[in-house]
Amino acid sequence: MNLNTIREVKQPRFADEIVKWSPGYAWLAGGTWLFSTPQIATDTLIDLRSLRWPALAASNTGLDIAATCTIAELYGFQPPAEWTAAPLFQLCARAFLASFKIWNAATVGGNICMSLPAGPMVTLATALEARYTLLPRDGASREVAAIDFVTGNHTNVLAPGELLRNIHLPARALRKRFASHRSSLTHLGRSAVFLIGTRSPDDLLLTITAATPRPVQISFDHTPSAAELRHAIDEAVPAEGYFDDVHGSPAYRRRLTYYYAEQIRAELANPGAAA
Repeated sequence: MNLNTIREVKQPRFADEIVKWSPGYAWLAGGTWLFSTPQIATDTLIDLRSLRWPALAASNTGLDIAATCTIAELYGFQPPAEWTAAPLFQLCARAFLASFKIWNAATVGGNICMSLPAGPMVTLATALEARYTLLPRDGASREVAAIDFVTGNHTNVLAPGELLRNIHLPARALRKRFASHRSSLTHLGRSAVFLIGTRSPDDLLLTITAATPRPVQISFDHTPSAAELRHAIDEAVPAEGYFDDVHGSPAYRRRLTYYYAEQIRAELANPGAAA
């Protein structure tokens, strides 16, 4: 779509070149949402590609993903063998309501900042206990845990002009075993429910997304019984806390959350089960 309100496209070399933030400004990464709908209030685009952030950087501490990393780059990443949870990269990429062609433009950070309940990069980052580095227009950078970033349907903690710079996935989370289940009303449709469980010798972490307006996490220091798990879900997500849209009613999402959570519990309770 042509954005006929745009008067200027800025291409900074460094993010801090953008000091003063105007209500008509918008960060441009992949642009898959930005160019999909009229942006009446936007008159200036700030092209993040000019910053040339390295897409991916693996180290002993984990994986750093630039906000401008494309879905295709993440999908093609070859992880160390000990990162047993890394198959989630491709699994979550395939959960996009988009063709593989869009993966070449859409960015990890863009999907996270859209902060939709069904955003698969939100699911990925939250399940793998990511921390985000945010760059405000005035002041020092700050870090936010992925579980605290999204506050509701299409809302998050970003202040006006604040920029998501980096997504850090810790190595300890990447070394966990995992199990995941996802449901959509159509074969290639938007997720109605997307649950991921990760397991280390010390804990079991269940992440609930798509079924709720914002991600929900439940942690156990032991393998819970089916009854304990269901009670913990009810404590974390009351009946009125499930998301409601054309992709699934709250009752439908609640039922599937119980069902998939129990499957994940059973899979991760078996030490010999494959990730």
